[in-house]
Amino acid sequence: MADKKSKKTKKITSIGGSALIEGIMMRGPKKSTVCVRTGKDEIYSEDIRITTIPEKVKLFKLPFFRGIAGLIDSMRLSYKSLMLSADKAIESAEIEEEPSKFEKWLDEKFGDKLMKVLMVISSVLGVALAIGLFFFLPWGLFELLKLAVPALQNGGEIVTFWQSVFEGVLKIVLFLVYIVIVSQTRDMKRVFMYHGAEHKTIFCYENEEELTVANVRKQIRFHPRCGTSFLVIMLILGILVGLFVPTFLGFWRPVIKILLIPLTCGIGYELIKLCGKHDNTFTRIIAAPGLWAQRITTKEPDDDMIEVAIEAIKAVIPEDGSDIVNCGC
Repeated sequence: MADKKSKKTKKITSIGGSALIEGIMMRGPKKSTVCVRTGKDEIYSEDIRITTIPEKVKLFKLPFFRGIAGLIDSMRLSYKSLMLSADKAIESAEIEEEPSKFEKWLDEKFGDKLMKVLMVISSVLGVALAIGLFFFLPWGLFELLKLAVPALQNGGEIVTFWQSVFEGVLKIVLFLVYIVIVSQTRDMKRVFMYHGAEHKTIFCYENEEELTVANVRKQIRFHPRCGTSFLVIMLILGILVGLFVPTFLGFWRPVIKILLIPLTCGIGYELIKLCGKHDNTFTRIIAAPGLWAQRITTKEPDDDMIEVAIEAIKAVIPEDGSDIVNCGC
């Protein structure tokens, strides 16, 4: 099932989501809902909401600007959803061992805020690690390469071109290696299985089939409108953006590329939005690298996971059909 080719759906929906810890968040045009598996026959469901940036500032409803706002709002919503799923997963887990002295100390000092503190710390460390790996490491390695290859020390457009290609390809390799490594852990395997359940359920809805476990299971798990596809598009666009950042800037080159992330994000958002609205040769070419990467970030789900995804999507499907962005594709 997983390897069969994608085909046009009967309609395209704006509904999307993300995989969580033992659960799924689905986001519709009117509301977002988190569903978490808390027991064999139990699914916890809760609606969540954030005040989006476009709701505050109309400028961010315009093309390109909406991409920046969309990324920030998605991160905020995903963080809130992840916190909720983590809390529910911990509550439903059976404690088999006596807490250590350190764990007791953490509980006494932070109490219910412990998970939030840990999430903030991990988020800060994650951002710092990402900046180091995807911006400064590629730049630093090319600087070392320049010392070994005299022809690269002259600067100019040719050197800028090769540096951009080198940095871009290395970023893609690092990204793929990272997700392959994390996919080997038990917890991330389950998250990727929930990711597959999310995609297959959305496809089932877009194919206008009844939302049952059997119907969802026969769908493909690779969806063009996915966070993985967006990240891959961002990495590829980073190569093109790098062509306009001269190599003679030295240490400031990665700094400027970081400052240009909003531009890259805006373009990437418009491209992924285009793939979400249309299914044709052009959009398939754009989506292809991301769909390939989803072979790593999505796995075939079990029936319990599909049940969670079905409950989540049913909760956000609007009665007025306002989620449908294209019919007939």
